[in-house]
Amino acid sequence: MFLDLIQFAAFVGLVLWLVVRGAQDMGYVWQWQRVPRHIYQVFEGEIIWGPLVKGLIVTLEISALAMVLTIVIGLFAAILNESRSIVGSALVRVYVEIIRNTPLLIQLFLFYFVLAPILGIDRFWTGVLALAVFEGAFAAEIFRSGIAAVPKGQWEAARSIGLKPWGIYRFVVLPQALRIVLPPTTGLMVSLVKHSAIVSVIAVFDLTNEGRNVIADTFMTFEIWLTVAAMYLSVTLVLSGLASLLEHRLARGTYRN
Repeated sequence: MFLDLIQFAAFVGLVLWLVVRGAQDMGYVWQWQRVPRHIYQVFEGEIIWGPLVKGLIVTLEISALAMVLTIVIGLFAAILNESRSIVGSALVRVYVEIIRNTPLLIQLFLFYFVLAPILGIDRFWTGVLALAVFEGAFAAEIFRSGIAAVPKGQWEAARSIGLKPWGIYRFVVLPQALRIVLPPTTGLMVSLVKHSAIVSVIAVFDLTNEGRNVIADTFMTFEIWLTVAAMYLSVTLVLSGLASLLEHRLARGTYRN
């Protein structure tokens, strides 16, 4: 763990050195003192959040909603794929292959220009649905592998005591699969937060879009993009930490049992 932190710090230091060196070669004048006002300002004792924080809130909203839908889509697709329905399994495979092998940007444009007018949804929900459908294909494979990893004896034992298919998944299979799929699901959550930046291309005022607007007004390219990157990094590190804590709790519970 300590070695990983050292390597991470060394990598961040190298990136920052390259950025600073590149800025010096360009004759860039740093203006970090102007950055805080775009994060927050204090007016008459009241904190007023700047555009970067407002954009971060939109990013968190999009990511949270998309993650919930991602889990629902992925779990449903995984269960359908493991069912005895040939048509259902075929549909899941087609969905997974198409989504995983086409660019997210193209999918977002299809949602925005084709499906959004039909469904009557705004840009915000267009971005949420596009992210959920894209990440759902990856979640389906994660959940499928977790379900498949549950020993067959568990299924047979559940059937022998009279549990119905839904009861087998709810009480026997999914609790065991959760411990298996948690680590890759954490990576999926981090990936979703990073991929959420793409909704800026359809004029959703997320963190990336707000950062771009601030740069257009102030020309502080390096300062703003580094600040935006730090904000994304903070979110993903918190998610990874929470997931690691949950994983340890589950592992401890398994050990006690």
